Amino acid sequence: MEAIANNIKALLTLNLTDLSSFITCIICSLIAGLIMAFGYTVKNRYTKSFVLTIALLPSIVCVVIMVVNGNIGAGIAVMGAFSLVRFRSAPGTAKEIIMIFSAMGAGLLAGMGSVPMAIIFTLILTGIFVLYNCVTFGKSQLEKFKVLTVTIPEDINYSEVFDDIFAEYTSSHELVKVKTTNMGSMFRLTYNVSLKDPKKEKDMIDMLRTRNGNLDISLSVQDTSVTTL
Repeated sequence: MEAIANNIKALLTLNLTDLSSFITCIICSLIAGLIMAFGYTVKNRYTKSFVLTIALLPSIVCVVIMVVNGNIGAGIAVMGAFSLVRFRSAPGTAKEIIMIFSAMGAGLLAGMGSVPMAIIFTLILTGIFVLYNCVTFGKSQLEKFKVLTVTIPEDINYSEVFDDIFAEYTSSHELVKVKTTNMGSMFRLTYNVSLKDPKKEKDMIDMLRTRNGNLDISLSVQDTSVTTL
């Protein structure tokens, strides 16, 4: 703590050359944060608070590294505690975490005085991030994985009642839950299904309706572990 206090005092007594270097690094880190924040908004769902975090985080990391006088170990230890604040209450998605670390990386480079490297790193990484968002590389396949809930009368054997329909429209299906409803006069079946073609979703539902007597059918996005990280 004493070393950090001494470095803060040194910053307060900067000469013109040091002050110019300090301002240059701060401006560089702010530009890097602005580029990353803009890149994150391209074809991506976002909140204003997170975009603001990405825009300002490189400059905060830059100042921390300059305060600890280039001691990367001490700087990472300090910023490690700061980086946990964002994810204390709500888990971050994979994209959010990668942008947090990218912003910290740009701030580290700027804080070490490597201004050109910080800008080059920011431009390359943001460009690749936007490119991967715009092309089909790594496109999410979650639209294929659905939870299907079908209600059938109690006199129908639910074991293989929809197997022919599933064979036509799904690549895999699994019965995960059976529940009686309407005073035991009906069964509510819950399946995890993987659609062959999401565009034929309505055709599958129409086939199921003819089989279950037009009773309730629902289809929703399947909650999988890859939705967050």
